[in-house]
Amino acid sequence: MTAPDPHVLAPGLAPTPFSAAEIRAGCPAGRVSIVRTPDGLTAIRFAEGDDDGAWIEDTPLDETGKPSGPVERERSTWLELQEHAAFPVEHTRIDRCELLGPLEQRRCLRYTVRRGEATLVFWFAVDLPGMPIRVERTEGGVTRTTLEVIRVGF
Repeated sequence: MTAPDPHVLAPGLAPTPFSAAEIRAGCPAGRVSIVRTPDGLTAIRFAEGDDDGAWIEDTPLDETGKPSGPVERERSTWLELQEHAAFPVEHTRIDRCELLGPLEQRRCLRYTVRRGEATLVFWFAVDLPGMPIRVERTEGGVTRTTLEVIRVGF
């Protein structure tokens, strides 16, 4: 008998790019991702982790990279983090690709997900388990980048 695929969370869902265990291994305490969104820069830091999950700190940054607001701290389980990338299989296409961006050239899994009138594209770097390194949204013929990781450090 074969063990269930840890990337498939439920029937009808596409496989996630990373299992909860892979996210845990790839996001040790001290990992920081600097993320650009339409609202500006944010540092997302894994502050502490254990077998079940992690405390994650989000800090708004100014354009020079200095903190510009209060730190928000929240606990998430590794499974909850995996669930963020669980999309309905009938609305999801998964491709392997290369992405050239602020993190240099990265091998990625690209998830193209239809949500109503919008199409979302998520790029997950295969060597950086966790959040996507880029997200684009297309709606009404207009495509905009809604998230881009510009730096990752440990």
